[in-house]
Amino acid sequence: MPIIEVNNVELWVEEFGDPTHPPVLLVMGSMSQGLLWPDELVGRIAAGGRRVIRYDHRDTGRSSALDFDARPYTWADIRDDIVGLLDALGIDRVHLVGHSAGGLLGQWVALEHPERIASLTAIGSSPLGGHEGHVVTRALTGQPQEPGSLPEPKEEFVKLFTSPPPEDPIDFQIELARVLHGSVLPFDADAQRELEERLRDRDRDPATVANHQRAWAADPDFEPEGRLGEITAPTLVIEGSEEPVKPGHGRLIAKEIPGAEYLEIEGMGHTLPPEVHAELAAAVLAHTAR
Repeated sequence: MPIIEVNNVELWVEEFGDPTHPPVLLVMGSMSQGLLWPDELVGRIAAGGRRVIRYDHRDTGRSSALDFDARPYTWADIRDDIVGLLDALGIDRVHLVGHSAGGLLGQWVALEHPERIASLTAIGSSPLGGHEGHVVTRALTGQPQEPGSLPEPKEEFVKLFTSPPPEDPIDFQIELARVLHGSVLPFDADAQRELEERLRDRDRDPATVANHQRAWAADPDFEPEGRLGEITAPTLVIEGSEEPVKPGHGRLIAKEIPGAEYLEIEGMGHTLPPEVHAELAAAVLAHTAR
């Protein structure tokens, strides 16, 4: 698969569908490879007449594994990788679909580069300016939340990160996926293990994924506050009814962005399981057709 140099880092990029169709860029969350956009979901969107692009963030998967001490960066650099990737692919305007922190990055790009975003879809995301990273940190360290802060993660998520982890890192990733998945839809632990092993095997250096946390710590107050109302891109916000990490955050995004639409998917947690692919793809296709 192609490796594209962007902002002096190498990004692994994969495309699906007809290159003449409207482009849809899929942006995954923090510390996550592009393969977490499931093949079936990607295929459904491409089959609907879209040029679909997914990629590995810097320090994940087959993209550059960096020495953070020698080349420190912040989340602004991860944001700029998106615009740089569009430039490298010759895409003037794109339909951006972001999951988790990818949705926050999408809001940031839509705010700073409105001419590049044809539409925005945020899935399982937090509102830009809400400083969700601080909320999670306080929850995991037992500190009280500040007045007016975002809703904190559910108890099962906090318990996972405050309990002794399994010895095998893949066992921990499976348990994390189980919690993120929620308790309504069936969870396939064997399929998850296969995916986790695949992700591990294609990683240039599994240790450098922690650089995303170091990037946040380098500038933890990076989010511009009070500016969601300036976003002009047509926006769709999607949240699962069983969201364990950012419960209720989607409605807050939709409330602040003018004209934004909100969709709640019954049974979905923070992952993208097969049971919701048809509904997700249909929503993205309808939104990007407007």
